[in-house]
Amino acid sequence: MNIEARKIEFVKEFLKLQSEEAISRLENILRKEKNTSDEQIFEPMTQEELNKRIDKSESDFLNNQFKSSSELLAKYE
Repeated sequence: MNIEARKIEFVKEFLKLQSEEAISRLENILRKEKNTSDEQIFEPMTQEELNKRIDKSESDFLNNQFKSSSELLAKYE
């Protein structure tokens, strides 16, 4: 069975679902898959971009422009 036929069969079965919980789980799976496939389309940094980022990070640290891990964790507690 090719991918198009599989998609059609999946949609048919999905439309038969009556469980709100099952639909939510499938929606979550679809969102995660979409995010994963979106993440796979990225442009890696060049060596120059990486070095600039390192320089900025070191400069921020020397100028006390950073948050500690405990500060970050407290934000999300």
